[in-house]
Amino acid sequence: MSMNNKQRWMGGVVLLGGGVLLAALLLKGKEEIHQNQVPVQPIENVRQSDTAPETVQLQPLTVDIDTEKRLLEEQRRSREKAVAEQEAQAADFLRNQQQVEAEAGRRAAEEYAAMNAQRQASQRSSDSIPPELIEDDNVKAQRLAQEKQAEQKKLADQKKLTEQKAKSEQDVAEEKRKAAAEKLASEKKAAEKKAAETKLKAEKAAADKKLADEKKAADEKKRKAEETKKKAEAEKARELLENGEKQWMVQVALAANEANADAVAAKLRAKGYKVTKSPTSKGIRIMVGPSKDRESADAERKKINSDESLNMKSAWVIDWVPLDRR
Repeated sequence: MSMNNKQRWMGGVVLLGGGVLLAALLLKGKEEIHQNQVPVQPIENVRQSDTAPETVQLQPLTVDIDTEKRLLEEQRRSREKAVAEQEAQAADFLRNQQQVEAEAGRRAAEEYAAMNAQRQASQRSSDSIPPELIEDDNVKAQRLAQEKQAEQKKLADQKKLTEQKAKSEQDVAEEKRKAAAEKLASEKKAAEKKAAETKLKAEKAAADKKLADEKKAADEKKRKAEETKKKAEAEKARELLENGEKQWMVQVALAANEANADAVAAKLRAKGYKVTKSPTSKGIRIMVGPSKDRESADAERKKINSDESLNMKSAWVIDWVPLDRR
């Protein structure tokens, strides 16, 4: 019989013995309870003889109802106490039995470990190896090999997952680096473009300013030349007016353009007046004459102002020098 079967047999015997003892204690307690629950019948000391009649004498009751109830209650308490003690004993027995079984299992395990160590030692020194131990070793070796293979596979999976994670993180970092580089290049390009546009605007503004300054200088030069020319012409005209040959004219109007001047001149010619037009910086001067002296010119002026059909009441006399004589 092997060690495991022996241990199982001993444990079964211990369990069977404990169960029998527990059942006996429980049956005993139930019988006592049943006996104590039987009601006490009052005893009558009445005897009757079938052969000869006797005088019946009644005896008084020894206890009353309250006393009987009290006695029954005490009996019930005693029974409950006995049952509780039996249950406590049974619990102690079961607890002791479990301790014994645990101790027996521990000792059996120690014995089995010692026997297994002895068998392994004998296996190394002898060829007489039990088949069941060989089979157990083979199973154990197979299990260890499977566990080692599973552990290696787990480590390989973890390594692969770590590599994938590292590669993924590296790819993400590379994408971020590329995005940052592209952004930096785009910002640099935008800054260069902006700088070029700013430079172009500055150059254009400088060129425009230079052209404006040149134009302003040219306009200023032209204006000064015109002023000089006008001043010279004015001086010449003044000199002619003061020292040259003068003609007395009646200035009738100063037209804004040539068409207006022609219209006024046509009205005057229709009346028989000799009309002369002379352009000025302010418009076209329309004059009647010339007259030989101022008095003749003034008489001509009064005649024109008094003519209602002409409606020219602002004529005045001027001393005028023709352009060809200036």
